[in-house]
Amino acid sequence: MSALAAESVVQSVDWTAVAPPTLTAVAALVVLVADLFLPERRKAVMGWITLAALAAGLLLLLPLLDGDRATFCLTADPGVCSYVADRFTVAVQLIVLGGALLAALLSVTALKDEARRLPAGEYWFLLLSSAAGAALLPASRDLATLIVALEVASLPAFALVGLRHGDRRSSEAALKFFLSSVTATAVSLLGVSFVYAVTGSMHLTVVAEEIQQVDGQFAALARAGVVLTLVGFAFKTAAVPFHFWVPDTYTGAPLPVAAYLSVTGKAVGFTGLILVTLLAFPSYAPVWGPVLALLAALTMTAGNVGAMRQRPDREHSAVRLLAWSSVGQAGYLLVPVAAAAYTDEPARAIGSTLAYALMYAAVNLGAFTVVALVGRARPTGRVDDHRGLYAARPVTALLMAFFLLCLAGLPPGIVGLFAKVTVFATAVEAGMGWLAVVMAVNVVIALVYYLRWTALLFRPAEAGAGAALAAGAVPAAQPVSVAASAGAGAAGSGRALSGAVPGAASGTDATAIPDAVSGPGGTPAPNAAASAGTSPAGIAPEPAALPGAAPLTVALAVTGLLALALSAAPQLILRFTGVALF
Repeated sequence: MSALAAESVVQSVDWTAVAPPTLTAVAALVVLVADLFLPERRKAVMGWITLAALAAGLLLLLPLLDGDRATFCLTADPGVCSYVADRFTVAVQLIVLGGALLAALLSVTALKDEARRLPAGEYWFLLLSSAAGAALLPASRDLATLIVALEVASLPAFALVGLRHGDRRSSEAALKFFLSSVTATAVSLLGVSFVYAVTGSMHLTVVAEEIQQVDGQFAALARAGVVLTLVGFAFKTAAVPFHFWVPDTYTGAPLPVAAYLSVTGKAVGFTGLILVTLLAFPSYAPVWGPVLALLAALTMTAGNVGAMRQRPDREHSAVRLLAWSSVGQAGYLLVPVAAAAYTDEPARAIGSTLAYALMYAAVNLGAFTVVALVGRARPTGRVDDHRGLYAARPVTALLMAFFLLCLAGLPPGIVGLFAKVTVFATAVEAGMGWLAVVMAVNVVIALVYYLRWTALLFRPAEAGAGAALAAGAVPAAQPVSVAASAGAGAAGSGRALSGAVPGAASGTDATAIPDAVSGPGGTPAPNAAASAGTSPAGIAPEPAALPGAAPLTVALAVTGLLALALSAAPQLILRFTGVALF
């Protein structure tokens, strides 16, 4: 009898369901241990281990397409589980792991360029750890697992932002990110404790049932718990007024980390917000629905106005513009979540959010890849550094223009247009006409800075741009190259000593935009000499490419092909929005 009772307590684990986050976490531990034993010259192996693990994690999503899987269920009630791999989970894990994989491709080059300032072992361990938490979160079906997954995804991200040695801006960004996030998490944990106090359960489906039966004397405590719980996830989505950390954090972080946060970090926040609103607190839709609608309107407006105000000649203006743009895009993503409070089938409205997130992930990572390519030759990171890109690198310029038009929702960026139309339609169908009008106005505002950047790609480079002198760089009118026999110390550190933007080795256009030759800290590298000739656009082609160009080229090709494929078949977006994900 006792043996039978003991067997009933033992839970079987569905390893197929938990495989994607488990493999990513195991790979993080492998990298951490390998870093202790690998010599310095073999540290690059850890990057390829990371890429292989993330690619394998994506492949492990294929068996999950057959049907819903659940594990870690209550023995007394097998229908209540802590981990569920349904279509919603698979869709978010695709975005999260795909975004992490592309960010890892960008990181391979960044670590080569900044070998002395970014420790490889710690970097890859933190990236994989954060990706494991992000992959776990969409499958979480109880509040405890949800919060743990959220923090596993967030805590390594803090360290990634401030990992660059000797960079004050990076340290300040990490501190701002950390303090803001910790405060939001503390508030959210307080809300979870209130919810548990009034319901007696952590499982989302049980909470949804029990919170409707709370006694009158505990109703205020339940409402406070709901509001406080949502605050933490609103911070992760960069919704107003929790958006202030985004521009400084993205600018201070290594560029691949900024790209990772813009996609995976945002997916984590929206996933948690969707789970707690639709699965745990559906009975409080009259409370969170109007609040999220107001946040959506304020967020898209603040993000687009902030992006439009960015000066193209300001240092790091390219990343700052993309950071403010991501805040505006977060407002669009909030619209279907708010609309779910007013529809009879709220689960279907969430399809619009995930479809938009898929489009945004592909094109935004593509835009960051182009910024990384240009930034290797022009480390000031200005939007103006992209002037004349078409004359020097036509394929790269055309892809960048396509990415920006997708974000703006203009043809030929059909996928961006369809994604915005589905979000717009969701608001109209939910009877939120005022929010649809606000969204339409913001789409027009966004056209200003997206088209301004797009036009800059095709303009001739100015002959006498000397603004980079203030940062210690050589102006664009004086393109430079580096002799093959550069200083031994710089060569030994693995620093980039050529002003070319890589690409020739990968079959793309081989010309470059040498604006300044820089070392890891953005200061001019030694032994630079003016090159002989310039192109008609005032940009000198470089015959030699910087080392480490292949990963950037692959990332650009993948994002470009994905965006083009989605634009060629926009019906996939419509089909995706018509599927009930839960």
